[in-house]
Amino acid sequence: MKFGIVTFPGSNCDEDMAYVLGTLLGQQVEMLWHKDRDLKGVDMVVLPGGFSFGDYLRSGAIARFSPIMEEVVAFGKNGGLVLGVCNGFQVLCEAGLLPGALLHNEGQKFIARNTYIKVGTRKTALTNAVPEKPLMIPIAHGEGRYHADATTLLALKESDRILFRYCDKEGRTIDTANPNGSKDNIAGICNAGRNVFGMMPHPERAADKRLGNTDGLSIFNSLLKEAVVG
Repeated sequence: MKFGIVTFPGSNCDEDMAYVLGTLLGQQVEMLWHKDRDLKGVDMVVLPGGFSFGDYLRSGAIARFSPIMEEVVAFGKNGGLVLGVCNGFQVLCEAGLLPGALLHNEGQKFIARNTYIKVGTRKTALTNAVPEKPLMIPIAHGEGRYHADATTLLALKESDRILFRYCDKEGRTIDTANPNGSKDNIAGICNAGRNVFGMMPHPERAADKRLGNTDGLSIFNSLLKEAVVG
């Protein structure tokens, strides 16, 4: 696959994502600057983590007006694959490609630590081949508390669009396993077309055996397997 990784001013996980996709997984990677207006024929767009435009106003609120986002929105609405991780998830919500919003964490503190997540739906390329066991995936955010109104949350549940939920090591989605106060322990969601994905945890930070954790690779491998089969 050919992945386009968007860099905004303040992005800091773009090179990490490029390393995992390009070096570890051997895929073609195209780095895209936020002022570009050409997606350069990529099969999937990735919006990485970081602090786009310093997280002023709200995280992702300024980045969603970057020129390349016009192309990303059109790409996603036309069925193109889009993945937003952490700040990228925030940008996708601000751009209207995903419902809801990411609010300040409960306690108003930045959180950087390992968390456990488990798959909420298998009906997407991103999750179809992920193991049943809980995955240990790091988080690093100050505004990661997923929020949506009751109608939106019900729609997400009824249409089976919750990608991941925070859980404990045993896979229990309990309050104490929720690091930021997200509604229903939600750690990631997808759109109605199941081609736009957003998640707060960082799978690219759990993909190299030298870091002692490769749980995140199963997410990328699921995506690649589904793409090849498709």
